[in-house]
Amino acid sequence: MKTQRPVNLDLRTIKLPVTAYTSILHRISGVVLFLGLVLLLLALQQSLASEEGFLQVKQYLAHPLAKFVSFGLLSALLYHLVAGIRHLLMDLGLGETLEGGKRGSKAVLVISAVLIVLAGVWLW
Repeated sequence: MKTQRPVNLDLRTIKLPVTAYTSILHRISGVVLFLGLVLLLLALQQSLASEEGFLQVKQYLAHPLAKFVSFGLLSALLYHLVAGIRHLLMDLGLGETLEGGKRGSKAVLVISAVLIVLAGVWLW
């Protein structure tokens, strides 16, 4: 048995297919949404507690850092939505081939990028 196997731990040299990148981004966006939900629920709770709380949340959301966090959460939501629709279409039998998977992944990246840019324009 050969005990000295080549080990490639340099992530910069590993070439992943586009489908792997979209899958990894889909998981990351899900984690970001899960963690961001805590912030959104806290803001909702404070805004519903009183009129002063609502005004405080409104003031917080006007801050550039809060807008940046909101943009990040909105970007994660849009990407996760588009990638989720792709998964639903694959469950229906559309784009299950290797070439269809690559085209679907590229479409997810393009559509998500367009929606994220539009969301950024709307938010700022």
